[in-house]
Amino acid sequence: MPDWKQTIQDVSVRLREFGKNSPDTLKGVAMLGTAGSKTNHLDPKTRELIALAVAVTTRCDGCIAFHAAEAKKLGVTPEEVAEALGVAVNLNAGAAVVYSTHVLDAMDKLDV
Repeated sequence: MPDWKQTIQDVSVRLREFGKNSPDTLKGVAMLGTAGSKTNHLDPKTRELIALAVAVTTRCDGCIAFHAAEAKKLGVTPEEVAEALGVAVNLNAGAAVVYSTHVLDAMDKLDV
């Protein structure tokens, strides 16, 4: 398993470097990251649970590290995380099943 504190440090160093070369990209991503807190339709814990679930589905260790740290600061419980991750697992499995219909369709329609 990764050293999550080290992951945060390593990614932060590289993001600063990236930001020097493409500042508007990072500003845009930062704006997206704060958009939910401005409308405040979801509480911060819920936003972090969603972020963790998406981090798993996109397989982003950096996202996991940053959002797990923030979730812990907000008092998110292991049980809440497990439930959110269960939803992510379900969606990944469900999406794979639904996308499997594309294979069936391709097999039906391709003349080789």
